[in-house]
Amino acid sequence: MVILISNDDGIQSEGLIALEESFRSIGEIYTVAPDRAQSSMSHALTLHRPLRVHEIAPRKMAVDGTPVDCVKLALTGLLPVRPDLVVSGINKGPNLGDDIIYSGTVSAAIEGALLGLPAIAVSLVTFKDFDFRAAAEFATHLVSQIQQRGIPPKTLLNVNVPPLAKEALKGWRMTRMGKRHYSENIIERVDPRGAKYYWIGGDDLGFAQEDGTDCIAVHEGYVSVTPLQVDLTDYKLLQNNTLPNFSWP
Repeated sequence: MVILISNDDGIQSEGLIALEESFRSIGEIYTVAPDRAQSSMSHALTLHRPLRVHEIAPRKMAVDGTPVDCVKLALTGLLPVRPDLVVSGINKGPNLGDDIIYSGTVSAAIEGALLGLPAIAVSLVTFKDFDFRAAAEFATHLVSQIQQRGIPPKTLLNVNVPPLAKEALKGWRMTRMGKRHYSENIIERVDPRGAKYYWIGGDDLGFAQEDGTDCIAVHEGYVSVTPLQVDLTDYKLLQNNTLPNFSWP
């Protein structure tokens, strides 16, 4: 199996290195990742300037662009072979519920799916005291199962692993997207020249208590695996046809 690894925390991230080390036992690894942290870049694509690629080791390249840039470059000519699978991560921090919309980690996996490959995004649900061993081992086992049984093209799985030792995890669950709550704070300040500037941010206020969601699974000590799709069509609204009905022009 040929596996493309990318992320949004940068080519030197410990989470990415943990995946590389773990995946070497199951396949041939190519790594194409940003040369620096690119968190919360969502599906941004660099169109206004050229991209630079630096080979820092055999089959390991750094790109001065976004996570999506990295996967697009890799799959449209940068690599000498076409991978069987795209894996993005291991992210430092959760990608649960609404986080998915903003996540560069998930978007790198989405780009793989858009280009016809099965893809996985992996995140460790903590912002401190990172121990990637359990997350890397689960990801490797998941990929091994995919290798043995197969998985449809364009399949996209979003994996979130609680920050627990392997022995403390209760198992894993197939889940749906939950709903996280943030305080929508905009901090306004003034620079030394008197011009205003702003910080976008917000405190984590928890999540909706809904059974079957990624948030609940992780909170209860399970690895969450959420199948995602790129098609954003609201089929329920399309079928119910509750929008205003009028003729025009």
